[in-house]
Amino acid sequence: QGKQKKARKYAVMKRMISLRDERLKEKDRAKAPVKKKEDPSAIKEREVPQHPSCLFFQYNTQLGPPYHILVDTNFINFSIKAKLDLVQSMMDCLYAKCIPCITDCVMGEIEKLGQKYRVALRIAKDPRFERLPCMHKGTYADDCLVQRVTQHKCYIVATVDKELKRRIRKIPGVPIMYISRHR
Repeated sequence: QGKQKKARKYAVMKRMISLRDERLKEKDRAKAPVKKKEDPSAIKEREVPQHPSCLFFQYNTQLGPPYHILVDTNFINFSIKAKLDLVQSMMDCLYAKCIPCITDCVMGEIEKLGQKYRVALRIAKDPRFERLPCMHKGTYADDCLVQRVTQHKCYIVATVDKELKRRIRKIPGVPIMYISRHR
């Protein structure tokens, strides 16, 4: 003769004593929260991120010819692979005068790549490129570009890096230029 199995009860939970139970001592009881009346004339505050005034509706009014284009390391490398003249292809894309800008961080990144990327270094040192000095610590170019674009909305970012593109898309009013299908 075996033991009869009991059916398991569902949604069974341990009973807990309420903090307002009269069996508890006065000092252990929970006090009812006192509600403060809201003043209707008081200014209601809430945290809203400030967008710059240059973004009117969805358009960035600071962008205009001549376009200032922040160039990333891999954009230069991909333009070499696709056999594109960097400045000329930018002008063909935007139908206006373009001023490619290169930061000290991007320059340092290209120099670190060594002899294999000496053509990219020569392109980056082209006199048509505008040099932008960096005042921050470190030489991580992606952070530098994101920081600069967040402060000044007058740049177009030229990059092929997926991670950097994803970061820049979160910043409103900043266009991205990239190379695909050799153009």
